[in-house]
Amino acid sequence: MKKQALITGATSGIGRATALRLAALGYDIVATGRRAERLDELAAEIARTGGSCRTLCFDVRSDAECARFLEPLERIDVLVNNAGLAAGLEHIDCGDTADWDAMIDTNVKGLLYVTRIVARKMRSAGSGHIVNLGSIAGTEPYENGAVYCASKHAVHAISQAMRADLLAAGIKVTEIRPGMVETEFSLVRFHGDRAKADSTYAGVTPLTGADIAEAIAWAVQLPPHMNVNDMVLMPAQQAGAYYTHRKK
Repeated sequence: MKKQALITGATSGIGRATALRLAALGYDIVATGRRAERLDELAAEIARTGGSCRTLCFDVRSDAECARFLEPLERIDVLVNNAGLAAGLEHIDCGDTADWDAMIDTNVKGLLYVTRIVARKMRSAGSGHIVNLGSIAGTEPYENGAVYCASKHAVHAISQAMRADLLAAGIKVTEIRPGMVETEFSLVRFHGDRAKADSTYAGVTPLTGADIAEAIAWAVQLPPHMNVNDMVLMPAQQAGAYYTHRKK
């Protein structure tokens, strides 16, 4: 029986790249997201290479929708909690509460809603691997990013506690914490402002979604007795949230 991987936020960036990479490894893919057309495109691409991809179009911010779409799944061997976003980049006194709600509801609550359902299935099976997409912002808060950083601090803490909670159940937990990755991340953060989004990566060769997918693929292929608790991935030109060498 082929293993099955559930990937949230699979319509773009890291999630999409991870779905393609794990499909190439022979996993049956369950891809979730809010954009049905993009999910269909992903499924078609995987099918063209001989793989299998089931799509579930729903919003992880809804506990009821998570239950409706995920409870019927019989088995999940790998869960990649990728759905997440940054919204806005301003001082705390100028923040938009709608942006705050979107980040907290997706990055924290959505991860929890999905994990609660899938972890029960893994516990019943006696094995599984949960991969949470964190960020260097989960340990390095920066100016103008208070709420996003707080949400990723939460992912970091949840991942560590989750590892302890699920240890006796034989379920692995890995947190991937990237630095600068060029996806739709900055375009979403700046509400569609392409010039601002592009300036984020000026003078830098950032990581790509495929780079992160490769790291996830490596982690989930390790022997049963070996687990990666925490992996930090950075562009060669970045040493931290405040240290980036930009070439002119």
